[in-house]
Amino acid sequence: MAGYKEKWPGLPARWTNPENLHITLAFIGYASDEELVEACEIAKKVAEKHNPFSVNINKICYGPKNKPAYINENEARQNFLKSSPSFVKALDDRSDDCSFSENKPPRMVWATGKKSKEFSTLKNDLDDLLLESQKIRFSADSKEFSSHITLARIRAWEWLKIEPEERPEIDEDIDMNFFIDSTEVMESELKRGGSKYEIIESFSFES
Repeated sequence: MAGYKEKWPGLPARWTNPENLHITLAFIGYASDEELVEACEIAKKVAEKHNPFSVNINKICYGPKNKPAYINENEARQNFLKSSPSFVKALDDRSDDCSFSENKPPRMVWATGKKSKEFSTLKNDLDDLLLESQKIRFSADSKEFSSHITLARIRAWEWLKIEPEERPEIDEDIDMNFFIDSTEVMESELKRGGSKYEIIESFSFES
């Protein structure tokens, strides 16, 4: 899957290293040592309730569809004021419509999957235990769960410098099946070249 980077060489994006590709079930944010221990205990309990299953990845596209890239306006103004005065007006004219347009770049490139009952149940079980816990701070996402792998993050300020007709169109049907037999508690560390992920503990599903 990481090979898709070569298909869009002109895309202004930071591509995810192959070893960092994953599907996020729950995001906790900063966690203390106590919260990390609790997260591992919860992940273990959930893993013990589930059997291995397959998930199908069927599309590569920009995502999420209704959430354009966040732009640091001060940075963007500094970067573009001299070379593209019209860009400043584009920032000021933005509306609440979050569809992708000439002045609203996408945030990421996703590999998305078909809806999976097994995946949804796994996430719901995990969310329920995290919300019930008195030892960990967690807020469940109110939006419908969408299983996806983040392949790349768009560099918004570079995207806006490209003429609209020259921007890569990414909407490709694929057919890949992955076997899911474990869940991991992972730690991410933001570095200059992007986030680095480390598996804290892995829990195999009951077979």
